[in-house]
Amino acid sequence: MSDKPRSVPRSFPLSLDALSGKPQRQGAAPTLAQSRIATPQTATQNKAQNAVRGSAPAYGAPNGITPSRAQAIANQRAQPAPAATARQNPLVSDAVRRAMVARIARQGVKDQLVLDAMQAVPRHLFVDEAFSSQAYIDASLPIGHQQTISQPYIVARMIEVMRNGGPLQRVLEIGTGCGYQATVLSRVAKEVFSIERIKPLHELAKANLRPLRVPNLRLQYGDGMLGLPQAAPFDGIILAAAGLEVPQALLEQLTIGGRLVAPVGDKLQRLQLITRAGKMEWTSETLEDCHFVPLCPGTI
Repeated sequence: MSDKPRSVPRSFPLSLDALSGKPQRQGAAPTLAQSRIATPQTATQNKAQNAVRGSAPAYGAPNGITPSRAQAIANQRAQPAPAATARQNPLVSDAVRRAMVARIARQGVKDQLVLDAMQAVPRHLFVDEAFSSQAYIDASLPIGHQQTISQPYIVARMIEVMRNGGPLQRVLEIGTGCGYQATVLSRVAKEVFSIERIKPLHELAKANLRPLRVPNLRLQYGDGMLGLPQAAPFDGIILAAAGLEVPQALLEQLTIGGRLVAPVGDKLQRLQLITRAGKMEWTSETLEDCHFVPLCPGTI
């Protein structure tokens, strides 16, 4: 295939502090919830404001402080404390993602395009807020409905194996989950299609992706074991759930020369690389141990 890897869209990813519900920029007006939190700073502010609003007559103020001066003091004290910047979410920093990517590289992932994609996608936006402090450790995390977001290393490793150093035109992901891996895939492939069988997770992924505005990613609610024949063939297919074998329907939706990467097994699982060598011919290679949620049929 002669197509070159696509260029990075200028609008993605957005600056993290521009996303809804994330830490505010320094100097931004505090929210109503923040203004009601009792702190030493708010106590000082209340005292200053009460001095202005109290019983002192309009033409003067206690201790020789004029009303305009008292209001100026109150306004000055009402500004956000400088220490608030230090309390902002540290995950907004690119440094935590750089550390994650450096660790993935040490674990053996060499494909720079994949590493750059891992650096670009903010993983903490795809996990529950309760787990945000663990977003960049090398571990899978729960996303509800007995499903998980895969550990960063295995995401990078599977994409590297599927890409095999060449351009990816059209890729299919089975098991969207929260949308993280699909977003990473969108950085290395021209078109990405992702199927999720659990309706609430499909909706969660859509909500997570909406502010990121990823133009080349399409989410589908359906049975992943059937693939997506209306969009086939694919030169890459990746499974985020483990079956005892890879469904034949998925194998038949590969292009000739296309590569599928999937965890296979029950309690003992291993990554398997399957390459389509001909119309009715596939080769298989077993890679490393892994652990995924089960691959199930149907939709719920």
